[in-house]
Amino acid sequence: MKVLLILICAISATATAAELKPFTTDGCSLFPDGDTKDHVKWMECCIRHDYAYWKGGSENERILADGQLQRCVADLGEENLSYIMHLGVQLGGAPYFPTWYRWGYGWPYMRGYKELSGAEKAQVKTRIIQLNELLTEFLTEEK
Repeated sequence: MKVLLILICAISATATAAELKPFTTDGCSLFPDGDTKDHVKWMECCIRHDYAYWKGGSENERILADGQLQRCVADLGEENLSYIMHLGVQLGGAPYFPTWYRWGYGWPYMRGYKELSGAEKAQVKTRIIQLNELLTEFLTEEK
C-alpha cells in the first residue's frame, strides 16, 4: 500500500511538471566552434555548456556553468578568447530572452531561474538515458 501511494505521488508530480524537451546543441551558438587551424577546438566546451543551459536551474548554477565554459576554453590555450566568450554568454544567455540558447532552453519559455525539483531532475535523467540509447544505436549501425 505504501509503495502504491509513493508511485501515485510520483506520477502526479510528473504530470503537473512542465515537459523537458530532448537535449539539443548547436555547438558554440552564434560563435565559431574553433579557429582556422582546428575548426572544433573548443566545441566540446560549448556542448558541455549547452547541457547546463538546456537543463537550467538556479542563477548560481548558471554562474558556475559560465565559469566552467571560460575555464575550459582557457585551458585550451585561449585565455583572451575565454573572457570574450564568458562576456557573451553572460550578456546573451539570460532565461528571459526568447532564444534557443537561453538558460533553461529545454523547458518552456519563462521558467527563469529556479532549482530543479525532484520530478524535473528525473526528466533530465530520462532524457539523457534516451540520448545515450540513441547514440549507442547510431554508433552500432555505423559499424
